[in-house]
Order: sequence, then C-alpha cells, then structure tokens
Amino acid sequence: MDSSSSKSEIEFECFPMFRVLKGGVVERIAGTETVPPSDVPQNGVLSKDLVISPETGVSARLYLPTAASPDRNLPLLLYIHGGGFCIESPFSPLYHPHLVSLVSKANVVAVSVHYRLCPENPIPVPYDDTWQVFLWAAAHSSGQGPEPWLNHHADFGRVFFAGDSAGANIAHNMAMRAGSTTQLSDVTISGIVLVHPYFGKNEPDRLWDYICPSEVHNPLFNPAADTNLSNLGCGKVLIFVGGKDFLKNRGLWYYETLKKSGWGGAVEMVESEGEAHVFYLFNPDCEKAGDLLQKFASFMNLD
Repeated sequence: MDSSSSKSEIEFECFPMFRVLKGGVVERIAGTETVPPSDVPQNGVLSKDLVISPETGVSARLYLPTAASPDRNLPLLLYIHGGGFCIESPFSPLYHPHLVSLVSKANVVAVSVHYRLCPENPIPVPYDDTWQVFLWAAAHSSGQGPEPWLNHHADFGRVFFAGDSAGANIAHNMAMRAGSTTQLSDVTISGIVLVHPYFGKNEPDRLWDYICPSEVHNPLFNPAADTNLSNLGCGKVLIFVGGKDFLKNRGLWYYETLKKSGWGGAVEMVESEGEAHVFYLFNPDCEKAGDLLQKFASFMNLD
C-alpha cells in the first residue's frame, strides 16, 4: 500500500459529524454551512460578526433587538453552540435563526461564540476560547469597550451563559470559572441555561476520549468529579432534556448531582416529552419548540 492510500484510511469516525484520516486530515460530514449576519432586521433583530482574537480566529456573532434603547439596558446572553465540540458555528443555518428567535422573544443582547473546533484544537481549547470571548464582553461593563452594542445596551448585572449539547457543557464550565475568579467585580452571572447537555459520568465516552485523551473523571466532562461544584458562579440553572434524547439520562444525572453538591442556587429541569436531541433546531415551528423558547426567554427576564 502506498503512503497516499495509507493517509486516506480512516483513523477515527464519529458519524454523522466528522472523520479523521490517518494523514491527519479532518473531514466534517455536517455543520459546515454558513449564513451571513444581517444589518436589516430579521424578526426585529440585527446581527453582526466581530473578530475577537485575530491571532486565533476566535470570533462572535452579536445580536441586538431593534427595540433596544440606551435608557434601558437588556440582559446579556453568552451563547455557546453544540456539535460535539467538533462541528457547527454561530454562523450555521441552524444556530443563526435560533438566536434571532431567542433574542426577539427574550429581548436580550446576545454574543454567540465561535470557538476553535476539536479535534484539530483539543480540549480545553473550546473552553479557553469561550472564556476569552466572555472576558472581552465583560470588559464593556464600564461602558468603555470597543463594541457600542454592548456599551449602550447590555446590562452586566444580568448576564447569562447558555448552550446546547457540548455548548451546554461549556456554559456550565464558564459558570464554574466565574465562581472562582476575582476578575468580574462589575459583572453578575445571573444564571445558566443548559439545553440537552453533554456530560459524562465515570464511564468511557468514545468521542470525549478521542478529543480529550485523559481520565473520564475530568471535571470538565464529569461535574461530579469537581470538588468545587458547590461554587458554581450563578444563582439559578435551567436544564432542558428531551424525552427521546440519547443524552436525556446525562441531563437528569447533572440535575441530581448539582442538587446534592451543596450549591445554594435554584435548579429547574424541563422535559420535552417525546422529543429527540436538539429537536427545536431542526423543527423550530413545532409547538414544543415554541414552549422551549418561551421558557428559555422567561428564565432570563425573571428576577
């Protein structure tokens, strides 16, 4: 067998997301399509893209309701997309309309994070990139940052982390970092929203083991292994699970683990009966997707 044939052999495959060839080439099977932002309102929402780190390419898509006014600041949502840490982006035709709908419904300012993907960028790169974007956003709390939408419209006393699947995992870990830092004197993390979260227990997980070849008790993946879980840096948590989601039991387990941790906040779990993983992205007009969106939006607007 010649070297070119050897390099085209599959080393690892996680269908239907991606495969890695023995030559090191990553072939993404899904999650590569993009749509542009819009300076014309979509459902009453403007959007634009910003590069946060020219050195790494880390960036974000920002969303602002057209009804926003400088005399009333809005909650700030930092959203982290899913895709097993390996596919998708904020610019996806799945995630962009979801954020438009969520921002419109909730009347919030949103920063949707474009982190570098695994496996080319192994764990903890997606976490570090997301934290970098958050610190960039938090630097606007004085009203003197480089981005006018955040200076004039974001309420840094009402900040939320949220994400789905792997993005929910990252959202949880951002709240853990927030709970252990002294950098955020002017920022309050009010809550986190974890939609169909991707966590692990004390058992092997084929994808996680590939992108993070370390012990399964890594607290990034297994919150029960985190001795500081009670220091989760927010006051409330909302968890969504799908009745037919293959990750449902992991969401239930996280809920029970957090309740037993000694953390002093309020945690709530909502099940979409009969629904599969991230169903609302693929069928956003169904009744249960609307229910999820409404609950998500209400969570960010309740004291």
